[in-house]
Amino acid sequence: MLPAPRFGSALRHSLSRLLAPALVAAAGVLLSAAAGAPTAPASAPPALPYSPALDPAAMDRSVDPCVDFYAYSCGGWMRGHPIPPDQASWSVFEKLHSDNLTFLGQVLATAAVPGPARDPATAQIGDFYASCMDEAAIARAGAAPLAEQLAAIDSIHTLDDLAPVVARLQLATAASMLFDVGSNQDFKDSSQVIAVVAQGGLGLPDRDYYLKEDPRSVEIRARYLALVGGTLHRLGEAAPAADAEARQVLALETRLARASISRVDERTPENVYHRRSRAQLAALVPRFNWDRYFAAFPAPDPAALKDLNVAEPGFFSGLETLLESADLASLRAYLRWRLADARATQLAPDFERDHFDFYEGFLRGNKEMKPRWRRCVEWVDRDLGEALGKVYVERTFSPEAKARTVKMVGEIERAMDADLADPRQLPWMSAATRAEALRKLHAMANKVGYPEHWRDYGAVRVERQDFAGNVQRATWFETRRQLAKIGKPVDRAEWSMTPPTVNAYYDPFKNDINFPAGVLQPPLFDPRLDDAPNYGDTGGTIGHELTHGFDDEGRQFDYAGNLRDWWTPGDAREFQTRARCVEEQYARYTVVDDIKINSKLTLGEDVADLGGLLLAFRAWREATRGQQLHPVDGLTPEQRFFVGYGQSWCTNQREQDQRLRAVTDPHSPPRYRTNGVVSNLPEFREAYGCKTGQPMAPATMCRVW
Repeated sequence: MLPAPRFGSALRHSLSRLLAPALVAAAGVLLSAAAGAPTAPASAPPALPYSPALDPAAMDRSVDPCVDFYAYSCGGWMRGHPIPPDQASWSVFEKLHSDNLTFLGQVLATAAVPGPARDPATAQIGDFYASCMDEAAIARAGAAPLAEQLAAIDSIHTLDDLAPVVARLQLATAASMLFDVGSNQDFKDSSQVIAVVAQGGLGLPDRDYYLKEDPRSVEIRARYLALVGGTLHRLGEAAPAADAEARQVLALETRLARASISRVDERTPENVYHRRSRAQLAALVPRFNWDRYFAAFPAPDPAALKDLNVAEPGFFSGLETLLESADLASLRAYLRWRLADARATQLAPDFERDHFDFYEGFLRGNKEMKPRWRRCVEWVDRDLGEALGKVYVERTFSPEAKARTVKMVGEIERAMDADLADPRQLPWMSAATRAEALRKLHAMANKVGYPEHWRDYGAVRVERQDFAGNVQRATWFETRRQLAKIGKPVDRAEWSMTPPTVNAYYDPFKNDINFPAGVLQPPLFDPRLDDAPNYGDTGGTIGHELTHGFDDEGRQFDYAGNLRDWWTPGDAREFQTRARCVEEQYARYTVVDDIKINSKLTLGEDVADLGGLLLAFRAWREATRGQQLHPVDGLTPEQRFFVGYGQSWCTNQREQDQRLRAVTDPHSPPRYRTNGVVSNLPEFREAYGCKTGQPMAPATMCRVW
């Protein structure tokens, strides 16, 4: 799809349990030669492997849970699950993601076999997968898939020529070129979709990498410069010219970085919502021909583009300053680099190897690429995700599992309803704010497992020997689909994740919580086990997403998803005081070496972790009221609840990945998503008999919700 403008989670959605990086793909081996590649099963359909939601062997009972609950819950798991060479980290979430890929790989290996029995959807996903696995055809194509777009870049002879080319590149690649573009619900009228233009255009993961002068940042820029120069050389530039152009690209991107606001500032919705007319946008950046830019869009109706959200006006003022002085040769070099970078994983192996060596190897510490077939499964999920997801749901997510999850969601919502309705639970909140909070909770929609209506990809032409073309045609399909929403009512049934995704999210504009089937599998949700670990894990996830509607960002949106201040001034101050307690707590935690958590960036996720687990515990207590619960494996039911939560975060992580995430990830490291939360819960102290003053029982506790 078009790149989601990289705002705070209020616009990006809260991908709240995310540990795995954004999926990457492409370059590899022939289908028949792929080491470890799934093959079509001879008889029985594939099945996901089983792992329990609570595994006593994954614990380290030599650790005092009141000193380090994360090590107590996960010590055995961490010793027994080293990081695979093709991963930057390895966690319970990532292992389940890997198991899902193995399962889907078997499905796609079968679908890729031509035959009259294949229906059109099966043939489409099968042929897409086969094209991705055909490394010989990809290698023969070399950089040829870029030829048309490179020619368009070469045709830029004036600034007026720049705009339509940028539009076509954005639409064809879904990449960030000079800035980001997309569609989103209007902050002030969530019933309608509006066009959005936002800061972007950077090749490094964050603006700070361009601006900091510490040794690591300097080294990153030097390695990045080498990547840019090497890529331009592969596109046909002589080495000295390519190196000179790389320096121009870095200088241009640095200017974009200086004009950008920080990730922390993006978390304030007012910082990224500025409704402007087309005329006002043109006045802000007059050197960019916006009429020609929007004329290059295949949709929507021009009348729908009369007004749009210029998310960060200061960035676009900076873009105008850049265009005042940047020469066209530098702009062409920049666009060639951004194009090649966006499509490197669809090109010949040399392009992808260079891309991997920098972004995955150097920045994140991966030792090897993922096997080709795994990357190809991820491509199918990215580009034809609901077609593949339909098969996944049919084989892995029973109606009984959905019903049990829906029941748990309802119980956790009732727990929050009870908190909000009882002034004794939240004595700091006035009746007026309490009524609005209840209104928002009661209006919240729940989406579990999969969409009500499956997307039709029939318009995407797929050819078995044209992987790059298949990706581009799928991208065109999605970008047109996104742009066609502008000026139309919101489709509140639509999902932003595919069914096999091991994640969940809250959407502040639709005011809904979303749990794909992929995150509702063992060991995260285990129908074979008792309720205690399931409520600790999946219940914590549900409570987390629900709490996002009331975290420091989500609380700024009302029951209908509109940006509206529904708090009394006094209640807002009380909320901020309680949130500040969490912020100050997490700011003391060390990520690696002398790097601390950027708790202003992680605040929303930290508040949601804390509120979510408290809600899950109360819902579990209510769901099991009157039942005779007994210890299992030497753990009381309450202890099983908390170990279920702790084991959901078991993770091993490379140092490079820790450093990268400390800058870019709005989630705290897994150790602190565990210890930071339980140390604030009296229920945990009681379960383990912790004494005040122990690390998991500090004298001061934080509570927001």
